[in-house]
Formats: sequence, C-alpha cells, structure tokens
Amino acid sequence: MPLLNVRGTRLYYEDSGGPGEPLVFSHGLLWSGRMFDKQVAALKDRYRCITYDHRGQGRSDVWPVDCVDMETVYEDGVALIEALGVGPCHFAGLSMGGFVGMRLAMRRPELLRSLVLMETSADPEPEQNVPRYKLLNFVARWFGLRWVSSQVMPIMFGRTFLEDPARAEERAEWERRLKENRRDIWRAVNGVIRRQGVHAELSRIRTPTLVLVGAEDVATVPAKAERLHAAIAGSRLVTMPRGGHTSSVEEAALVNAALTDFLAAVPRAATG
Repeated sequence: MPLLNVRGTRLYYEDSGGPGEPLVFSHGLLWSGRMFDKQVAALKDRYRCITYDHRGQGRSDVWPVDCVDMETVYEDGVALIEALGVGPCHFAGLSMGGFVGMRLAMRRPELLRSLVLMETSADPEPEQNVPRYKLLNFVARWFGLRWVSSQVMPIMFGRTFLEDPARAEERAEWERRLKENRRDIWRAVNGVIRRQGVHAELSRIRTPTLVLVGAEDVATVPAKAERLHAAIAGSRLVTMPRGGHTSSVEEAALVNAALTDFLAAVPRAATG
C-alpha cells in the first residue's frame, strides 16, 4: 500500500504513472481518492493521475487531534506535491479538496499549472448549517455514520442520482462506503465546520482556473461557484445541468468532458 511520509503522518496515494503532465486529485469530506476513479480511468492515458487521501480520512493515518484544520490539510498538499516531485501540476479539488486547491493557488502558485475547483466555496461554513452539522458529527463520532447516513446522503448527492432506479446498485455502494467510514472521521469534519474563509485572498490567484458545479448541489450551491468565478480573474465557470455535491461520481461524463476541454486549453509545459 503506497504511503507517503509527510509532516509527521502518512498519506495514502495512488499514481497512474506515465509520461503525461501530472494531474493531482484532492477529495471531498467523508470520502477518499476513490471518488475520482472515473476521472482517472478517462484521463490516465493523457495525464499522470495522482489521487490521495487527506490525513485522518480514507486510508491515510489517524491524526489524534480534535480538529484537522484546513491549513494543515493545505500544507499536506504542498508536501505531497513536493515529495512526489510533480510540481507544477494540474490540481483538481472537490469541496474540501477545493479548499486545498485555492490555498495552493494563492500561496504556492509555482506548484500549479492549472486549478479545477469542483463543488466548493471560499467562504466559511454558512452559520445556518453549523448546528445541524455539529449534531450529525456528534452522532457519527459516538455511534458511527450508519446512524446518520439517511440524512447525509441527500447532502452529498443530487436529486437525479438519488432517484434514478437504474443506479440503485451504485447508490447502495456509496451508501455502504459512507456507513462503513472510519469512526475518527469526526476530526476532519470539525476542520470543515470550523474553517476560515479565504474569499479576500482570491484576487491573488493567477493560475488558469475552472470552476465546476452541479445544478443540484445543496451543500455548496451554484451561487457559491458564481461567487468564486467572479473573484478569480480569467476563470471559467461551468454549471452542469445535473449533479450534486459528489458530481465526480454522479455525473462523471459531464465532469470528464469539462475537465478534458479545460485541460486541453491550458498551455503545455515547456520541454527540452
């Protein structure tokens, strides 16, 4: 199992290898790099695709603190890119992964060739969400996510995916993964709930940027993506007609098409 020692912990990662430009995927809360399986399958012939699990999530090591804060997760992203020697890279972050991507583009732009922000926001968690999310996290911590999965699934997935009879088996698989999530995931959830906003820093981003959002995302509504697009000079906004907060799974074909078009327009690295 490939584990990378960075900053006092070990991060699980997968690397497709190959000669293509590196494309790093950074996942959303409660999931892992597996949420990008369909993107890696579609793009690995053209790009060196790298997925990784944030500390305290997926198959990365436990981090015994009360809160895995966003600055720590961002610094892990820096350390991973540097340790693998893949900078400057294309970087695609979904939700929590987008929090990492924005910080990279603002503070370490030399590490990025392009930035994809999926289902994410530069704002703190909306105040109206905090009490509910804290309650769900309390239950998950002490009893497990299976007890709150029926409430979390509609946050994580859009209406089309949840209601499509033809996708019942796929939906059941993702609900199973949610229910079987590690019990210490509450530490990472605290990091998202307590995160600081970075909207005031967005004007510093000069990296070519795609902002991608599904029309059915209720966790990070499309207006948040529009706000990002307005603040990041030269960014491209794509609002998909379907897809919720886990669009890489729900609407892989739409996501892959948007990624392919955007990445093809990014100037290639100089060779020789």
